[in-house]
Amino acid sequence: QLQLVESGGGLVQPGGSLRLSCAASGFTLDSYGIGWFRQAPGKEREGVSCISRMGSTNYADSVKGRFTISRDNAKNTVLLQMNSLKPEDTAVYYCAALRVPLFGGCRTDMKYDYWGQGTQVTVSS
Repeated sequence: QLQLVESGGGLVQPGGSLRLSCAASGFTLDSYGIGWFRQAPGKEREGVSCISRMGSTNYADSVKGRFTISRDNAKNTVLLQMNSLKPEDTAVYYCAALRVPLFGGCRTDMKYDYWGQGTQVTVSS
């Protein structure tokens, strides 16, 4: 069974950090571009960041300079390091996988193939 599982969410104070993990089972992530998305209450889901198979990355303007996406193919995992967190970062965060060619960039405005169940991130004092 093909599955993505997010972990690492929680409650953090403004200015704090969290590291989210997206682990795959049933398939290898190195054949996929990976995106991180988030959805806050009452808002539409938005793309946060993505990483291509070759490691090129893209970020939403709202998180540039604060979030870093990386992949660890040996562990079949993609990480999202989130620093300098703000209350407006509060949301459920999802990772998703999109089968793509080896070469090329990544985009979050595409129809991803597989999705995780999400992990809650709450930034509050």
